[in-house]
Amino acid sequence: MATRFIAVAAVMAAALVGMASAAVYNVGEPAGSWDLRTNYRDWAASKRFHPGDQIVFRYTPQAHDVVEVSKADYDSCSTARPIAAHTSGNDAITLTSIGTRYFICGITGHCDVGMKLQVDVVPGATTSLAPAGAPGASAPVSPQTPSTPASAATKATTTGFALAAVMLAAGLMA
Repeated sequence: MATRFIAVAAVMAAALVGMASAAVYNVGEPAGSWDLRTNYRDWAASKRFHPGDQIVFRYTPQAHDVVEVSKADYDSCSTARPIAAHTSGNDAITLTSIGTRYFICGITGHCDVGMKLQVDVVPGATTSLAPAGAPGASAPVSPQTPSTPASAATKATTTGFALAAVMLAAGLMA
């Protein structure tokens, strides 16, 4: 019975750690959104994106869209070979893996005046099992502090607290 409890607790703890580290970033906030006024290079430079995080593009669908493109198409502001196109005005995109992703507004001229976003997804603090300072260990990553509650970066902690409560209840029942 105790072995089963330990196994369940370990699985739940791993899920809790994974969920607690995911963040949701509303592109351009707190000062802007997906628009012609925001400096996306500066906005992205102030963030640390990790696998599992989400970026949300909010905009007026009649005025803008979001097109994911290759680096070459990002550099040239071309929508000729889109990877994906989003047009809802509230597009949530999950960053599933490490690497760089490129997004532009496909409305003629918008990308040319800076409506484009490069997102560099880096390993999270929990991706390396090597001790700090050991060869191959990644430097610890500070958690992103939201600049405004529930907008710029919202930690997914509500689910984590629910899992903690389930773990506590399971422990009391054992």
